[in-house]
Amino acid sequence: MGFIAEGNTLAWEDSIKYLEYIREHGVIQLLNIIKNNKDKVTEDFKWGDEVEYILINNDNYKLKLRANEVLDLLMLEEKRNPTTVEHLWRPEYGRFMIEGTPGSPYSGLGKQLLKIQSSLKSRRENVEKYLKPNESILTITSYPRMGCKNFTDPQAEVKGPIAESKFLPDSVINPHFRFSTLTANIRKRRGGPVSINIPMFRDKNTPEYLDQTTYEKVAPVLDDSDNSVNDISSPSNQPFNIFMDAMGFGMGCCCLQTTFQLPTFDDARTVYDQLAPISTIMLSLTAASSIFKGYLSDIDARWTIISQSVDDRNKEELGKIPLNNNKFVINKSRYDSIDCYIGSKSKSFRSEYNDLDLVYDKDVYQKLIENGVDSLLSKHFAHLFIRDPLVIYSDKVEIDDEKNTDHFENIQSTNWQTVRFKPPPPSSSIGWRVELRPMEVQLTDFQNSAFVVFSAILVKAIQDLKLNFYIPITKVDENLKTAHKRASVVNDKFYFRKNIFNNTPNGSIENEYELMTINEIFNGKGGDNKGLIGVLRDYISTLGFDNETTELVNKYIKFVSKRASGEIKSISTWTREFVQNHPAYKHDSIVNDEIQADYLQRCLDISNGTIYDSSILGNKDDYYC
Repeated sequence: MGFIAEGNTLAWEDSIKYLEYIREHGVIQLLNIIKNNKDKVTEDFKWGDEVEYILINNDNYKLKLRANEVLDLLMLEEKRNPTTVEHLWRPEYGRFMIEGTPGSPYSGLGKQLLKIQSSLKSRRENVEKYLKPNESILTITSYPRMGCKNFTDPQAEVKGPIAESKFLPDSVINPHFRFSTLTANIRKRRGGPVSINIPMFRDKNTPEYLDQTTYEKVAPVLDDSDNSVNDISSPSNQPFNIFMDAMGFGMGCCCLQTTFQLPTFDDARTVYDQLAPISTIMLSLTAASSIFKGYLSDIDARWTIISQSVDDRNKEELGKIPLNNNKFVINKSRYDSIDCYIGSKSKSFRSEYNDLDLVYDKDVYQKLIENGVDSLLSKHFAHLFIRDPLVIYSDKVEIDDEKNTDHFENIQSTNWQTVRFKPPPPSSSIGWRVELRPMEVQLTDFQNSAFVVFSAILVKAIQDLKLNFYIPITKVDENLKTAHKRASVVNDKFYFRKNIFNNTPNGSIENEYELMTINEIFNGKGGDNKGLIGVLRDYISTLGFDNETTELVNKYIKFVSKRASGEIKSISTWTREFVQNHPAYKHDSIVNDEIQADYLQRCLDISNGTIYDSSILGNKDDYYC
């Protein structure tokens, strides 16, 4: 969830007077980080994963709002044995969510890869020790009936003072002050509750305005620009639309993330750039969320919902009225794809790839330039600093910029982009890192391990083979939109580089890429084009793994290959088929309590191994548990 500290948080109206101070000192802290760490070298390839879980009641399949109590017990182990604890546990946005990571980073590849799945299995068991007999945890991306009537245990009233949501009670929010403050401050900054709108799946009996029957429409609002009523054209009033109005709909989704420490500053910049085009494709490949607010949606992935759920831009920043109290018209939510490559000393980078009209704070940019930061990296950070800090701790405003990075992290950690460039913490042996953020969490530890291991081997291959995935940033943005489409993993095409080994490109950049299916990207197009799977298999053969490691890694790679080809279904596709084949489904897009109960039970049965479903797990001989 990003930067979390202890202390009292300020409401938005009390934060405003500190915004410029936080930004100014965030830049100073960033400069200190770069000065102290630019030449830092960390030889070991260290990396880790982050998996998020939800807690449900087995009796009624409602969300159980006591994950914070379980988390307190889990974190006691860390407090007792901070250097030897096997797993680390952290709060997530929802009171029904838990985030788990390995207790210490993985180091290198080789036999280390045998530990990934056992770590994930052990984490589940660790949580289960503290659950009540009628409780379970699941790794599913989105809870199907979030926002429907009485979906929580215990039940709670909606329209609370924090989110002011028609659908979500404030009790779904983690009790740590950061989360409620973040929710309220985003709402206040933008001038009202968030507005999340996604297309509904149109089945043969789906009414045009189905969702609109479940809530009172908002009273018409006068548009500040021309004083005319702008209600009819609102997305929430369009046919076949699913409307959500709270941060919890987005930040209540679960994900699978990986973070990699690279040897040097330049290595991290290279990997950041190369993962950017990969990141959006990984969203489609791992797609696992097709039901929202009790409806089958017409999208397969969560990202846009989170993006809309934390979009704090006001009317000026959206370009709806002239700038007066704000500096910038901003083209994206603060939760979106990256906006620029940051380059490196690699010959692969061409300035033409940064073809988006980047919005950045020119004063921040100039200060970074004056202090020796190159133009590409200065623009990257100056772009992050167009955002306001959202959560300010009252007792941490005036801090030592030489010893702390709280103000920089305040800005950095609330720019939630598809890839994150992470500088070293102060006074730490940790190096420069890159975080891959879009993957959706899978049902089983094997599936999650497959994508974690695939990501780690790919990052090492990027370094060692000098792989080149550069395409224009605007094409990365288009790929992100495509990744959300229903069954995009098998039905759609994505922009991808024709030759990933060409590290001295010249000529027109339009000749460097083309539209490919995910099957073509991963499994190749024949001839010399082996696809990513072929490249990684060749690379793995040079790493000297022992037989046991090779056998397991091959199972993971085969799983990813078959997911890319469509032979193994995505969780989103499997979920749709489960709903559409359920006897209680009336082909009206509604996922009722009975369907959800059976669906979640099936997820539990697959997760704990009671049922083996080859359509999403593959051939049993290729599976490892």
